[in-house]
Amino acid sequence: MSYVLEKTNLSIKDQVVQILDDLSEIELKQVIEYVSFLKFRLRIKAISPAPDISEMAKHYAEFAEEDRQLAEEGMEEYTASLVKEEKK
Repeated sequence: MSYVLEKTNLSIKDQVVQILDDLSEIELKQVIEYVSFLKFRLRIKAISPAPDISEMAKHYAEFAEEDRQLAEEGMEEYTASLVKEEKK
């Protein structure tokens, strides 16, 4: 059975109730699982808003030089360990 919310005098909630009245127990279980998922997704969005791209770019720029220096230091240690390994 196909359901399309139509422009009627019924509220959306009443239209949903009408549709739910026609569903089997298995279909109702699927509906409640989906509604639970939607509520969970809303809670997640509420506690973790979308990141601010400009703020992320600012942090990236702020730490870029430090990251480069750490990478270079790591390369020196890596090169030293290779030389040490070759001498064995």
